[in-house]
Order: sequence, then C-alpha cells, then structure tokens
Amino acid sequence: MKTSLPQTFRLWLCLALSTIAFGVAAQGSYTLQGSIREKGSEESLPNATIVIRQNGKGTVTNQDGYFTLLNVPSDTSTLLITYIGYRSQLLKLSPDKIQQRLTIYLEEEVNELEEIVFSAPGSGQMIRASENISQISISPAQMAALPSLGEKDIFRSLQLLPGVSGSNEASSGLYVRGGTPDQNLILLDGFTVYHVDHFYGFFSAFNADAIKDVQLYKGGFGAQYGGRISSAMELTGKTGNVNQLSGKLGLSAVNANAMLEIPLGGKGALLVAGRRSYTDIIQNGLYNDIFDLYNDGSAQGQAAPAGGQPPTGGGFGGGGRRFGREFQQNTVEPTFFFYDLNAKLSYNPSDRDIIALSVYRGADDLDNSRSTQNAFSGGNNNTDRTLSTDTKDVLNWGNRSSSLRWARQWNGRFYTNAIAAYSNYYSVRDRSSNITTTSADTVTTRSNGTAEDNDLQDFTFRLDNELLIGKSHQLGFGGQLTHNDINYNYTLNDTLDILSRKDEGMLSAIYVQDIWKLTDRLSLTAGLRASYFDVTEELYYEPRASASYQLTERFRLKAAWGKYYQFANRIVREDVSQGSRDFWLLADDESNSVSSAIHYIGGISYETEDYLFDVEYYQKEMEGLSEFSLRFSRPGADIADSQLFYEGTGIARGVEFLLQKKSGAFNGWVSYTLGEVVHNFPALSDHAFYALHDQRHELKIVGSYQLGNWTFASTWIYATGKPYSAPYGEYELNLLDGATYTYVSVGEKNAFRLPDYHRLDLSASLNFQLFGQKANAGMSVFNLYNQENIWYKEFEVSEGEVIETDVSLIGFTPSLFFNISF
Repeated sequence: MKTSLPQTFRLWLCLALSTIAFGVAAQGSYTLQGSIREKGSEESLPNATIVIRQNGKGTVTNQDGYFTLLNVPSDTSTLLITYIGYRSQLLKLSPDKIQQRLTIYLEEEVNELEEIVFSAPGSGQMIRASENISQISISPAQMAALPSLGEKDIFRSLQLLPGVSGSNEASSGLYVRGGTPDQNLILLDGFTVYHVDHFYGFFSAFNADAIKDVQLYKGGFGAQYGGRISSAMELTGKTGNVNQLSGKLGLSAVNANAMLEIPLGGKGALLVAGRRSYTDIIQNGLYNDIFDLYNDGSAQGQAAPAGGQPPTGGGFGGGGRRFGREFQQNTVEPTFFFYDLNAKLSYNPSDRDIIALSVYRGADDLDNSRSTQNAFSGGNNNTDRTLSTDTKDVLNWGNRSSSLRWARQWNGRFYTNAIAAYSNYYSVRDRSSNITTTSADTVTTRSNGTAEDNDLQDFTFRLDNELLIGKSHQLGFGGQLTHNDINYNYTLNDTLDILSRKDEGMLSAIYVQDIWKLTDRLSLTAGLRASYFDVTEELYYEPRASASYQLTERFRLKAAWGKYYQFANRIVREDVSQGSRDFWLLADDESNSVSSAIHYIGGISYETEDYLFDVEYYQKEMEGLSEFSLRFSRPGADIADSQLFYEGTGIARGVEFLLQKKSGAFNGWVSYTLGEVVHNFPALSDHAFYALHDQRHELKIVGSYQLGNWTFASTWIYATGKPYSAPYGEYELNLLDGATYTYVSVGEKNAFRLPDYHRLDLSASLNFQLFGQKANAGMSVFNLYNQENIWYKEFEVSEGEVIETDVSLIGFTPSLFFNISF
C-alpha cells in the first residue's frame, strides 16, 4: 500500500495533540503511587517488581522507577518489592502510607550471606525470566561473578541464555533464535547502537559499570519497538549518585577502567565512565592469542582429499610448507588499542520531571602494516627467488552516539518520554600490498589489495506515552522519526570500484498498544505499528499480539505473534577464501529489499519460590534477506550493483528449555536449545541450505556458589558445528583482452560442518575492604581444558590442489581483574 509523506506528518500532529491533551487533562484516582530507588545513591530502578502478597497482583516500575498500584487494600496488604541484583523487601501498608507518594529503597545484593536478614525469592539471581513471553532481565552487577576474558561483559552473559548462541566466541554480537546481530534492535538510553564489538568481537562495546538495567526481548516484542526483525534490547545507563561523590577504578587483562559520579546539589548527577586497553603498550598473552587469529601470515595449511569433507586440524603456528615452497617466519608488531566513554548528565527540575543527556563514544584502532621478505625455490630450473612484500593494513571502527531525553510523570496514570538521538557507526579498512619478486635476472612488481569504507548516521526522535485506564487497561502510544544516511565503498586494487553506495532515507512510524487484563488470570497485549519508508514510498503495517494465562498458582501459559520489518540491513559479503565479511546498507527497491519476519511463539512455565522451568517454541519466517557475492562475477566486467546482490527467504524454528535455581548460596541455570535456520537463495543454490549460524543443538550450564565473601562460578557450553562452504578446484578463463583470469570453483552452499564446539570456564572472586573502601579481585580461566575450537576455514587453490587452513579460537587463557570503589 502506497501513501504520501504528508499523511504521516498529519498522523504525527494528531499524536502530539493527544499527548498534550492527556498531560493536561488525564486525571483519576489512584490507590498507591511511588518510586523504587537504590539505597544510598538514590539511583532509580526501572523494571522493579511490586507484588501484593495476598493476591499476587502487581506491577513493574517504568524507565524512571515510577509505579502505580490500583485497588490495594490499605491496612491488610503487604508488598513484596524485588529487583534483580538487589535484596528483596517486604513492606507492610497502612492507611497513612496509602495517602502519600512512597519512595522505597532497595540495597544492592552482596556476597556476605551471613548479614542477609531477609532473603526473598529472586535475591541474588543473575537473570530473571519475566512473566512476559521471551523477555529476560539480567543484572550487570551480579554477572561480575561469571567467568570472562578479564572482566564482566553484558553480551557474553546474554550468550549463556537459551535461544542465544553461546559458541560465537569471536563475536559479542547476539545470534538470537536464528537471527543475525544486525537484526537485533540495541538501544542505550534511547539511541541505537549499530556495532557492539571491541577487539575483533571478543569484548562487547558496553561498559557494564555504566549500565544499571538490561531487558532482552528474544521475540514477540511489543509495538513500541520497530526497525528490526529478530529481537530488541533496551539498556538503561546509570544516572549517578545524587548524594555524594563516588567512583570506581579497575584493571583487567587487557584494559583499565574508571568511573566517577558527581552529585548536582541533590537535583541530579553527572556520571563519567571510561575504558581503554593498554594493548598498544603491553602485549600480554591474551592479546597475542586474539591477534594471532587475524594474522594471515602464520597459518599452516593442508590438502583436502578429493571428493571428501575438508579435514580438521592445522591451526595457527609457526611457518609451514605451502605449494612446495619454504616460507620463513616473520615477526609482526601491530599497534592496536580500543576505548569507550560513557557520560550521562541527569537533572530533576521537579519531582515529576527528568532531563538527561547521554553520550557514548567507542573506537578500535589497528595498524598491522608490515614489510616481509621470503626466500624460496620452486621454478622449473630450481632458481632461487626472493619475495618482498610491503603491506598496508589499517582498520578502524567505532560508534559515536548521544541522546537528550525529557520524561514527565504527569500524574499517577500518565507518563511521557521524549528522546532526540544521534548515532554514527563507521568502519574503514585499507589493506594493500606491493609485491616484488627478484630472481637472478628479473625483477617484477605487482600491487593488490582492497579498501572498504562504511559510514552510517542515524538521527531519531521518539515519543512514548503510557496511560493507565483503570485496573484493566494500560495504553501505550507514540511515534518515531528516523533519518538514515549510509555510505559504503568497496574498491579492489585501488582502481576497480566493486560497489559504491550512497543511501539516504526517512522512516516515520506511529504505534498504539493495549495491555488488557481480561481476568485475574488472563492478560492480553495487542498492538499495531505503522511505518512509512520514503525510499520505497510504502506504508508497512505491523500487527502484534501476546497473551499470558495463569493456569494454576505454579503453571503459566504464554503465546505471541507479530509482524516485523527492517529498513537498514547488514549485508553478508560472502568470502569463501577468508571467511565472510559484512557491511550496512539502507533497503531499496532494486538490490536490497526491506526485510520482514513473522514470529510465532508458544510456551509454558512452572515456577516455585526457588526454581523455574520454562519451555518455549519459536518459529520465525523471514523474507527479503540479502547477501552480496562476487563468486559469479569477474574483475573488469560491467555488472550493475544489483547483480551482485542475492535475495532470499529463511525460516528459523526451535525449542528452548530453561531450568533455573533462583536463590540460595548456589544458584544458576541449565539451558538447552534445539533449532535450525534454513535459507533459500535461488540464485546462489539450487536448493535450500542451512545458514552460516545454524546450530542443531546447544547446551549451556551456569553455576555460581557464594561462600562468605567468595564467589565461585563456572560455565560449560556445548554446541554442534556450524555450516561452511568449500572450494573444490579452479579453472582458467581467457578474456577478450587477452588476459587470463583464474576462477575458484565453489562447492555447494554451506554443504560442510565444522566440528562440535565445547568449552569450560571457571572463575573465583573475592569482596574485601581496602583502605576502608570496597574492593573486588578475582581470576578467570577461559577454556580450562584447552579445547581447540574451529572458528572458520581458509582456502587457497594452487594447480588444482585445495589448501585448507583451520582458524582456531582461543585455548587455555587465565586472566586477573581488580576493582576498587570509593
């Protein structure tokens, strides 16, 4: 269905007028109104749960920690207040408390179990599965106990959840229920983060010390979220201590970090948190292990048997024999570092208004330029030759983002949140070589290389409103305007432009959603999102619905269905020889269609005070998937950009199981996912094939044990191997200009499987006092039994022989960390 842009602005005008009208006129009686805050700092706690113990009814706080409970018995009720990572609290109500606006303070959970007076269900747990379908909350503070590569990592912790792939060791990106990382909407304080990796993906781009709340919606998410077809994640940054100056210093295996919280006269606070690696100063064992994965010059290869699956083994090591030539080992001293900075200024002009400015900056800089020289023999007359290579290898990528937010709690029933946000992702890769071959009587020089430049800018304005209409309906409505400007240039050998794109477009959207409590046991959420994309000049409707039914006191049934569209896509660039790469583009009508998905989800959960057993089935039907490949083209050919893109469909389906122990000195969970991801690209393959990230089985076991001030934790991951494509030979083609070009013959798409993946990690941490301040130190051991897991395979073809190289992931790696707060 096509429409015009002015129609969208008329809808926005109606939305703005409605917001003002509700803000001025929305009135209504309430029973209990208040906010939940952290004791001491008065940090607001979003998504905290308030439940009436007598009847089980309750609510959750909004983004700024506000809540409203209707029809609460005044002097006979007791409230249970819980927030993940904090000690739960029981609050006895009385007539005088009902008449006032309550502020309830929760204390952060600590490991000194003997000091805990009251331990309610949920105290001390790291994750919480919500009664809403496919929604998971995690505690950035509690997850510090989990093993890691040096320090706590939000995205690594999320990879331990069911339905989120945990074997993507070389990527902090989330593969959620068969989706790819670009299909996840990642919001930090309202701005979109397009790239979530540091250090080639081994660390996430988010400083856990600057984050106070994480909500992950694995599917079936509500109408307030749009622009992605797989999942949505909302991260809320800390606002800082409003009462006193405080801070934190830390040191881990690869970086140092610091955080400072400055109060602003009791009306707000300024928080500044930063991390920087010292890998350009000290190159320790962990740094060398990770960097070796990307150093093409030190791989060993082996021949693949004809007609069979490529063998495993190999791995990175010293110089080896390739094509009958002896290559000497060369030492490369790269310069590399990463950093990120979070700053947040929060101010409360009144007890109902919040103004916040949030800024994020993160970057990775790598210079691996080098000069090498190798001597070898291999000509027909055994002539000794020297090969000299001058290589420029520079890679920079990062994010620049900011948001300005104004929120107002108009009264107990109406809340408004307005955000103006900017986000920029950039990635620049320049890799070129001058190769000089010297023999007894000749000197020849040739140049080759690639250059890639991807720059994405996002300007967004969002308006979200929440209106409580009686005890049965909670209405949400709002809108969004997003302007994208995305450029991508891909050049081969400095002269040949493979792809050059300059994309620009405006996305306008409005939504409405109602949470309807039909009975005490049955809750229904129904919503509709309408998006207008000016590039395609089409209006896209996205209906969504979910339901929850309390079958018994312990059993709950859940279901969800929804339609989702995505307008900015990360395109996979197939590279059989060196592993696939990717880049961002805006969707259009020619080469890169608007992608879409339909979610079908159903589940059942059984929960007691100490245990949770949850099962969910999911099915995701995707259209408009895109892939970029040069396998059917040749250099110099006059091929339109659209002929390098291939469009397809996909389906992801599976079953997730979660068994969680929620409380006590020992807690943790076991998760298992049985799933498959099948893609169908008719131009790339004659039949459907398994996607690169397809995994049939994945089992994860997570445990944490508290002993006084000590916390011991372990994680074990097992996953079946992922698919890959392999070449089986080469052939030569004589071009019209007399040149001869060698083509690699590629086998069936993703016809082979990598070996199974498994890994055991351990950690121990201690909380103690140092100079009267809180301190924490510990040790993690990554891949305890030194399992050689294969990341991907590289291939070269010479004289009809396929040379295969296994690129292995990190082996046994211990690391230390230390933090002190003041």
